[in-house]
Amino acid sequence: MTKSRSRTTTTTTSSFDPKKKKNHFWFYVISLAIFIPSTTSTSPTLINFGDSNSDTGGVLAGAGLPIGLPHGITFFHRGTGRLGDGRLIIDFFCEELKLSYLSPYLEALAPNFTSGVNFAVSGATTLPQFVPFALDVQVRQFIHFKNRSLELQSFGKIEKMMDEEGFKKGIYMIDIGQNDVLVALYQSNLTYKSVAQKIPSFLAQIKLAIQNLYANGGRKFWIHNTGPLGCSPKELALHPHTHKDVDKIGCLRVHNQVAKFFNKGLKNVCKELRSQLNDAIVVYVDIYTIKYNLFAHPKTYGLENDPLMACCGYGGAPNNYNVKATCGQPGYSICSNPSKSIIWDGVHYTDAANHLVASSIFSSHFSTPKLSLHQLSSL
Repeated sequence: MTKSRSRTTTTTTSSFDPKKKKNHFWFYVISLAIFIPSTTSTSPTLINFGDSNSDTGGVLAGAGLPIGLPHGITFFHRGTGRLGDGRLIIDFFCEELKLSYLSPYLEALAPNFTSGVNFAVSGATTLPQFVPFALDVQVRQFIHFKNRSLELQSFGKIEKMMDEEGFKKGIYMIDIGQNDVLVALYQSNLTYKSVAQKIPSFLAQIKLAIQNLYANGGRKFWIHNTGPLGCSPKELALHPHTHKDVDKIGCLRVHNQVAKFFNKGLKNVCKELRSQLNDAIVVYVDIYTIKYNLFAHPKTYGLENDPLMACCGYGGAPNNYNVKATCGQPGYSICSNPSKSIIWDGVHYTDAANHLVASSIFSSHFSTPKLSLHQLSSL
């Protein structure tokens, strides 16, 4: 809240002196400069890198992969390139910070980059390098985007573009790694040790990405860990298992074990970078714990449908997932109330679940250091 500021005006009985006209002029100029609010925008900007967890249309724009209804049916009521029935976590970030939803970097038709830019593309990984749209490629795209944006501004073309202040004070977000872990699991026939040996190479790419972004002006970093992959209806449906293979709430043990190993390493990477990049802020966000809580206590959050069952899919219980008839393909069906489900299509979360996750993130209880997005944006 802005407090009102009182001023005391001193009057004088002396007559107007033309010789003092210039001084009176500067007095009023200075007064206006002090008391007229600045019109410079103080809104934060978000620069995002990642995979389908935060892809707002990158795979549609970049690969031409059509992602239409029923994806988007709950909130947007149309396909937007997002995988889910509505908003993603990053969309709720934008709403909370009073920003427009982020345009994908690759969107050619009427993009709006005033609130930031999104480089995330569904299916993206950290490795191998130089493969569209791996993390290192996304960072290279950012460097080009920044250079080109500032160049256009030097020509006076600044409509719907980020300015230098936006790049300087922007929050650089990274949410990636789950696809690397899953591919490694498939290749190892779900063997923990083999996957654990590969994880340091994934983490090295995330560390390098942050270092490169720092070298190009980034100072505020917001890093998400990966969620409980073993609770995914798709993974449960694809991999035959017994009660020995799942934990007490029914999630695949090995998937969640490697996810937690990845997350432990990522947390250490963030800690290392805090000591190396003295003037940077690196916030690590524990998405895993937030999402696992949804699966462990769904009814507490108003999620009454079976937590391990996809809302949109084929096959019914226990997981409603069939690779031959996934959400949107012939034969699929949708649950009567997606807002009561955690998982939309076997992999991606519902609008309702993403809202719950975002709300937990806003509390800052799951952030290290304990900073909220609002606090970080104001620094």
